[in-house]
Amino acid sequence: MESPSDVLGIDTEADDEEVERAYRRRVLEAHPDHGGSAAEFQQVRRAYRRLQDGEDPAALDVELDGDAADTDSERDATGEEDDGDGESDDESEEVGVTVEYLNYEVLRDHGWELNDDDLFEKAAAADLDPADHGQFSVHPSDYLLESAEECGFTWPYACRGGACSNCAVAVVEGEIPMPSGHILPPEMIDRGIRLSCITAPITENTKLVYNVKHLPGLDELRLTPSRFDQSHLND
Repeated sequence: MESPSDVLGIDTEADDEEVERAYRRRVLEAHPDHGGSAAEFQQVRRAYRRLQDGEDPAALDVELDGDAADTDSERDATGEEDDGDGESDDESEEVGVTVEYLNYEVLRDHGWELNDDDLFEKAAAADLDPADHGQFSVHPSDYLLESAEECGFTWPYACRGGACSNCAVAVVEGEIPMPSGHILPPEMIDRGIRLSCITAPITENTKLVYNVKHLPGLDELRLTPSRFDQSHLND
């Protein structure tokens, strides 16, 4: 068992800025894209949430030895805390937008194309792993990547600031506005490519394909782990 401060590698008296800096470092180290594991990644996420919720940084977490499937057992498919009675703590809270997702990596295995009209129908009939296909809700105050992580998924990312294509998704149906100040060229935006770290859907039942970072035109915009690590050693 470890405490939040142990997981993040900080002193129990660390201030908010130190906590945030440690979280950014540890969540990158723990992500499967960068040599970590899903279980470790969720452990870091939970430790950070506990500190954000005002818990004692030194308090041990009895759940930390569980596997990735159990780390968010108290959260439902929408990413909201479950109080045990099937109702949210605040029934008046604004409902999020439902997103149906599909992992780009499974397209090749099944001989599918990104522009197939019935792509998601075929995915639904293929009985894919929940990590590869399913639905979750994006809260109005969260970005797409954050919501995926809150639901226990480990989607690709690197900078979390729109400066690379590691977290790119392809919008198949629905609308996800793209803010300014990002790395994507106009032709990628026109093709429906968005960065999940800085965007959120605004239409219900949005359908998207994630993990498209190796698509032509996106691969050269990716940020490698070594470049990302170096960029944060000096900030």
